[in-house]
This record gives sequence, C-alpha cells and structure tokens, in this order.
Amino acid sequence: GTSEEVAPPVQQYFMVPKKEINVVSDMVKWKRSQAYADYMGFILTLNEGVRGKKLTCEYKVSEPIEKLVALLNTLDRWIDETPPVDQPSRFGNKAFRTWYAKLDQEAEKLVSAVIPKHLADAAPEVAVYLKESVGNSTRIDYGTGHEAAFAAFLCCLCKIGVLRVDDQMAIVFKVFNRYLEVMRKLQKTYRMEPAGSQGVWGLDDFQFLPFIWGSSQLIDHPSLEPRHFVDEKVVNENHKDFMFLECILFITEMKTGPFAEHSNQLWNISAVPSWSKVNQGLIRMYKAECLEKFPVIQHFKFGSLLPIQSVTS
Repeated sequence: GTSEEVAPPVQQYFMVPKKEINVVSDMVKWKRSQAYADYMGFILTLNEGVRGKKLTCEYKVSEPIEKLVALLNTLDRWIDETPPVDQPSRFGNKAFRTWYAKLDQEAEKLVSAVIPKHLADAAPEVAVYLKESVGNSTRIDYGTGHEAAFAAFLCCLCKIGVLRVDDQMAIVFKVFNRYLEVMRKLQKTYRMEPAGSQGVWGLDDFQFLPFIWGSSQLIDHPSLEPRHFVDEKVVNENHKDFMFLECILFITEMKTGPFAEHSNQLWNISAVPSWSKVNQGLIRMYKAECLEKFPVIQHFKFGSLLPIQSVTS
C-alpha cells in the first residue's frame, strides 16, 4: 500500500492514552530494562527542569558543564579542519568519515578531560555513547537513535556524579543546545542523510528531544501558543529564547515549499490547544516512534551504567 495507509495519525499521541498490549518480544526486554527506566527518567527530569524557562535566562554553569561545551567546541573546530571533498554524489560527503575517524580515536581522551581523575575508569564506557551520538560513518547518516546516544552520554555523566541535580538547566540550555548546533553544522557540511526517517511522517528528519524540552519551555507562556510556531515572524523574533522555535527555523532553512507539506506532523501539532498537551503528546510519541522502534534502538549500547537487566522493583 501507500505510505499514507501505514502512517500513524499524529493525533493519537495528543489524546487520552489507551491501554495497549505490546506483542513485540525483542522490545520487551528493553522496555523493562534499568537502562530504559533511567534514560526515560533522565529525559523527564530535564523536561520538568526547563519548564517555562527561556534559553537566555540565568542559570548555574558548573565546571563539568564548561568542560562539555569545550568538548563540543573541539568537535566543531574539527569540522572546519575537515572540509567536504569533491565527489560525484550529492549526499553523504566522504569527508565525514575522516572527521569521524578523529573522534573515534580521540573520544576517550575527550571524555577523560571532562571527568575527575578518581572516575577515570568510567571513561571508556562513557566514550562509547559519545561516539554513537554523531551519526554513522558508513552510511553517513544521522537520526534520533544518535541523538538518544548523546542523551545517554549525559545520563551516564549524571549517574557517575559528574553532572548534578542543579546542572539540569545547563545540561539542556548549554550542553544539549551546543550539541544541536554542532549536529546541524555536520548535517549541512557533509549533507548527511536522515537515519531511519519516516519522511513526511516523522516529526523531523534529525531530532526529537529539543521538541519535547522546547515545548516544556513554552508551557504557560503568556502569548505564544502552539498555533504561532508556523508563523515565520514569530519564529524569527523568538527563536533565540526557545529550542522548539530554533528547530522550526532550521527546518524552514533546510526545506522548501509549504510547511504543511514538508513537515506534516508538526503542522498537525500546531493545532493542539496548549503547550502542556503538546509536551505530553510528544513524550508519548517519542516512546512509541523512537524508543519502541527496533531500527532506532537496535544500536543502543548497554553496560554497567545503563544495564539491560530488568528494573528491580
């Protein structure tokens, strides 16, 4: 059949959830795992932490946060030092593989610079998530599975005590936001393909988390409603304050044609009456369309910090 027949209606995530029986045995172990519980707990904690706050507001910036930003600045500099190569194919510039090889080689060293000496043993495990977070060097693609690896990387840093509860806002506004800037630069520079994209049925070709946290930022905003994010003027005036609008701006820079056509799911979401409903719906959608889809999660790494063992009740 056509893709139109199999696409899930976006509305289902923005209504009262029904109890469903899951029949996918491969995914059951993942959904019951300590890793899933910790990962989702981390995402939701940050979701609460940034609620109603602007990117430009005041917040504490600790030393580990500064070091993480420095790490991301290094990755950014390497892009400048690794220009795209001339090649016949329009997509997936092979220079990305050169850039990635450098990260592959240096990742442990980069992570060791962020964590204190007495936690040095954790560096190899934590570095795995960093390497997974920038895209696939064989396919030269990037998607929500890679984004999840970066969130897992930050979650691991919390679990070993490098990042703390009072770092919440800085984790999203300073570190994750910087990560997004570097990923956008990678996507543009090396023309990376979207990984496992559902095309027009996906929320976005590359990201998901900034829409969740970005919608939380807008909860109870005095004037901006979900219907406003499809208004170019509103986006241009407010994108520096809100992650959600920054994502919309990037989409409109990268895509041509009517918004309702190239970003159908987001267009549908703009009809949801409140930001809290958008936020709740996006969390449900994230679980169903990203975390519970085998192609996205099949590469997720488990270890001592994010174990596959079932949650101990």
